[in-house]
Amino acid sequence: MITERLSDGVIELDVTRDFGPRIIRFGFVGGQNHMLTIPDELQTDATPAPDTPDTTFHCRGGHRLWVAPELVPGTYYPDNHPVDITRTDRTLTATAPTETTGLQKQLHIELEGDARVRITHTLWNRSAWPVEVSIWALTMMAPGGLGITGFPPRGTHPEMLPPTNPLIMWAFSDFTDPRLTLTRRFLALQQNPAIQHPNKFGLWNPHTWGAYLLHNELFLKQTTALPNTHYPDHGASFEIWVNGTTLELETLSPLHTLHPGASITHTEHWSLHRPAPLASLTDDSLARLLATTGPTL
Repeated sequence: MITERLSDGVIELDVTRDFGPRIIRFGFVGGQNHMLTIPDELQTDATPAPDTPDTTFHCRGGHRLWVAPELVPGTYYPDNHPVDITRTDRTLTATAPTETTGLQKQLHIELEGDARVRITHTLWNRSAWPVEVSIWALTMMAPGGLGITGFPPRGTHPEMLPPTNPLIMWAFSDFTDPRLTLTRRFLALQQNPAIQHPNKFGLWNPHTWGAYLLHNELFLKQTTALPNTHYPDHGASFEIWVNGTTLELETLSPLHTLHPGASITHTEHWSLHRPAPLASLTDDSLARLLATTGPTL
């Protein structure tokens, strides 16, 4: 694996050169990596030469750009070839070659100071026909942490009569899972390597965010969801997925009809926070944990 590092002396990101685009490391300088890495899938021999047909999707870990709705094989196009990287002192842009699907993907990373980063995901349609797609930004977190997301602002009955958001299930979603905690304002999932089976939930929130608490440090990513637009997966702007290897924090853009030659973008704002103490899995404790990080709770 060959990487390019972007750092401001406080935080650092490693972006892969020989496959991707992927962010394979994010953390404080010299500190823990908040991203999952799968060493066996990061070896150079797992990456084919440029003229070798793409055949196998390697999970690898880190942060990646996918497309939704989730379809096999289209979503799982293998990002196995070298990417083009351009950079300045505070920015890095990683652009993949055009896929046989006709899509081309790019990550643009900009350091914003105060342990904050702006990630812009761009998707082009290089084919001769329109496609309906959503940008799906998936971050695979290191094992052993707690994934957290929040619902839109809560209210009371009968003062707030209309529904505020969907809470979305998959066929394997399980509300009896011991890793799951639901409070009035939050949903939390513990990543536990001893529990292998997957679980997943989705929701829509105008201020979409997901956080991951790992060894007294909190990773946070945020984006803005657009009302009166069509999102994939029954209206999800955020999805959280867990199994015995990782926990994923996933944001999605609205669905777009992407015409030939056109592009769409989806922006996430990342930040790291420490110390990040959490006394208990209650509304009050979770709210205190997140109070200084930025989400609208």
